Amino acid sequence: MNYADLFRVTLPETALEVAALVVLIVDLGFLRKASLKVRVTVAALLGVAGCGAALWTLQASYGAGYSFDGALVLAQGGYVAVAQVGILVLTALTLLLFIDSIFTKHVGEFVAVVLMAASGGLFVAAARDLLVIFIGLELLSLGLYIMTAFAKSSGKSAEATLKYYLFGGMSAAFLLFGFSYLYGLSGSTNLYWIQYSIGESGTNPLLYVAWVLIVAGLGFKVAAVPFHLWAPDTYESAPAPAAAFIASVSKVASFALLLAIGGNLLMPGGPISGQKDVVEHYLRNEYLAWQPLGLILLIVAAASMIVGNLAALAQVSVRRLLAYSAIAHTGYILLGIAAQRAYPGVGSPFQFFLSTTGPAFRSANAVLYYVLTYGLTTIGAFGVVSVVERATGSDRLDSFLGLHKRNPLLAAVLGVLFLSLAGIPPLVGFWAKFNLFAAVLGVSAGPVSFALVALAVAMSAVSLYYYLQVLKRAYVMPAVDETPIKAHPVTMGVLVAIAAAVVVLGCFPALLQGWIESFYLIL
Repeated sequence: MNYADLFRVTLPETALEVAALVVLIVDLGFLRKASLKVRVTVAALLGVAGCGAALWTLQASYGAGYSFDGALVLAQGGYVAVAQVGILVLTALTLLLFIDSIFTKHVGEFVAVVLMAASGGLFVAAARDLLVIFIGLELLSLGLYIMTAFAKSSGKSAEATLKYYLFGGMSAAFLLFGFSYLYGLSGSTNLYWIQYSIGESGTNPLLYVAWVLIVAGLGFKVAAVPFHLWAPDTYESAPAPAAAFIASVSKVASFALLLAIGGNLLMPGGPISGQKDVVEHYLRNEYLAWQPLGLILLIVAAASMIVGNLAALAQVSVRRLLAYSAIAHTGYILLGIAAQRAYPGVGSPFQFFLSTTGPAFRSANAVLYYVLTYGLTTIGAFGVVSVVERATGSDRLDSFLGLHKRNPLLAAVLGVLFLSLAGIPPLVGFWAKFNLFAAVLGVSAGPVSFALVALAVAMSAVSLYYYLQVLKRAYVMPAVDETPIKAHPVTMGVLVAIAAAVVVLGCFPALLQGWIESFYLIL
């Protein structure tokens, strides 16, 4: 390998970094005396163009399967490319919603930080080496901390940033400690060789210690219970575009990493590809080593579903409601990831892990489908909240009173997005949950799986109640102030497009499912 290969693998990240540099040069060098609206619009559009350039480089490399000494992969493993496309699209939507923002005068710096954080997310999704994973996570996390603190006139934003940063530093320490144990057990920082060594050596108590530490570190990134305490304050106090980015892009990258570390690591092209007998022998041993680790994730998933949904019932801030909702959705997604490792499934281990029709692939597809659709919906939800917040000065439930009279189109978007988050058919949120729960039962039809899926369905019913509390104020309860709420044309256009996508993907779920599954056919 040489640096030309490394540059080829990191073309999408390079495109984002070049775009960030261009944004800074244009904003600070040419638009210093322009109005704030002009600067915001130009910076956001340049950022969107950078995301488009990164998408083009991904499209050009589909099926190439480039790798750099096994540390980074591109269009390999299927879900890597899916996650990276999702990160770029969600980043572009966040930047478009930023056009209507006035929380900072440092617009070039904010857009540059967003693009840098997105490049960190791309690294996280593609990384297959412990050192590269940590570097990508820190690049992503530092960007999130800075974005949270960008509303410099808000004391609550500063407080939330401090909490976020302190919890983040502690989670990074846990993660590094867990990585050190994996390195000590395997003698390698490469995920493929780590799993191979674990399968050869069998169960080791230090493996469980390492996994608990890694779950603690990554559980912070995805706001899983009991590592969720930063989320409500951050979602409530961060600028709306930053909160939307944290709730969507950060989750896509983190769950792609969890799929790699805790899910289907062994792919064709790995260190023992093509040696079926060795693979089957290895995977049988691997079940013994990894099965309890899947059960740990199941416990975290169940706790997240329960705590997230029940705590959301008591919220009067819609932002905090969305934060606890995000914790609950994290539980649903972890259920799909954990099921791969908690149960050996049916058929031979080789078929379970390597067949494109095996339960592990179906579960990974369902997780990706859920994460992408949730990220899209939650960006729209934060967009609606930001419009109402600017008009009323608050994000409390009563701020949405009479919204259907003050802005009927905005109220319609709110209804579509919140009902999708609740999992009401025929919206895309219903199919996301249906696919995920079906995949869990497909991996194992035992009593534990049935109990966990039943719990998830029951908690989804609970979530419908608090989503309807917002919609009741928007559609049923009378308005205290009937002054029309106006939104920027670009913001309104983006929100309508997101709502339309939620409806279309719900009516035709095979569109997104087929696109995700198509990546496995390239390899």
